[in-house]
Amino acid sequence: MNIVLARSAGFCFGVKRAVNMAFAAAEQAGPICSLGPLIHSPQLVERLQGEGVRVVASVAEMTGDETVIIRSHGIRREEEQQLRQRQLPLVDATCPFVKKAQEYAGLLGEQGYTVVIVGEQEHPEVQGIVSYACSDSVYVVADVAGARQVPSGRRLGLVAQTTQAYENFRAIAMELLGRCKELRVFNTICDATAVRQNEARELAASVDRMLVIGGHNSANTNRLARICSDIQPRTFHIETASEIDPAWLVGAASVGITAGASTPEWIIREVVEKLQQLTK
Repeated sequence: MNIVLARSAGFCFGVKRAVNMAFAAAEQAGPICSLGPLIHSPQLVERLQGEGVRVVASVAEMTGDETVIIRSHGIRREEEQQLRQRQLPLVDATCPFVKKAQEYAGLLGEQGYTVVIVGEQEHPEVQGIVSYACSDSVYVVADVAGARQVPSGRRLGLVAQTTQAYENFRAIAMELLGRCKELRVFNTICDATAVRQNEARELAASVDRMLVIGGHNSANTNRLARICSDIQPRTFHIETASEIDPAWLVGAASVGITAGASTPEWIIREVVEKLQQLTK
């Protein structure tokens, strides 16, 4: 069986940066915590906990003598203000692309636009972007149907969760264009996301089976799995090699592998090795 690994599988720039910052901070003496999971990889978060980085859900849970790591998805504006008011040492591992989305949302809010964010309402990155918009007129939409629920207005501003699919973003922009006199658009989708999704489409179309590796709580991995499933119905989303069912591979001459932006290299390597063992 031919095993084909996507070129861009695994850590993106922002995640790699955050992980390096977290492990470097963990090497320093003193207590340390992460406000929310650093990235959406339970296995990587567990390794960080082994290095002394505990995960807290809110500023209130912090002891007051800890260094605080801000996760790659960013945090809400009010949470950052609370941290600075308490004068806690900060390691800001927010992805620079997420920072840019926060800044653009803030700019649009300040200039009086109704802000529309393309993304998933409950995702921490989106919740953070909403908070930085500093406006009572903010709407989060997941698709064109959601965009149709945005009240028509004179001035609309549009940004996106960094891991959104460009086609969805573009379709929403076209829908909003007919609902306002002025539409200001900032394409805040990370380039690495588009590259990863395009590679996944090409690979899924050329293999008999498709494995997508990454946290089940990872938005970008779930999106990759949906993209691949639309093309190759025999697509399987797994977190680790232990989840592979040999029955999936029966009759397959080829299997493609891609991985979300939060998937560590060692997990990808273990999946490849498991497939190699199963095909001997």
